[in-house]
Amino acid sequence: MSAPLLRHVVLFAFKDEASYDDVDAIVKDFATLPAAIPGIAAYEWGTNVSPEGLNDGFTHCFTLTFAAAEDRDAYLVHPAHQRFVATLKTCLEKSLVLDYWAR
Repeated sequence: MSAPLLRHVVLFAFKDEASYDDVDAIVKDFATLPAAIPGIAAYEWGTNVSPEGLNDGFTHCFTLTFAAAEDRDAYLVHPAHQRFVATLKTCLEKSLVLDYWAR
């Protein structure tokens, strides 16, 4: 049996006034983090396509995978991640972050 992987799930809801270009820039910037930060084992993202209408305004989901909690912890304080987080304030309405060990 392989070792469990730590998933770091990030959901974004953008302000109504955020332009398509603003959102696109954030998506592209987020996608640069795996190359900039050691320890990210996998990265994927997508937009909500659920027909249930239960997304509470969240439209974008990003999932990062780590082999160890220490890798996730190093990612959180890494300067590239901190720089990215600082860019979100102008167009992000809210975010939700959930980490779990995949089973």
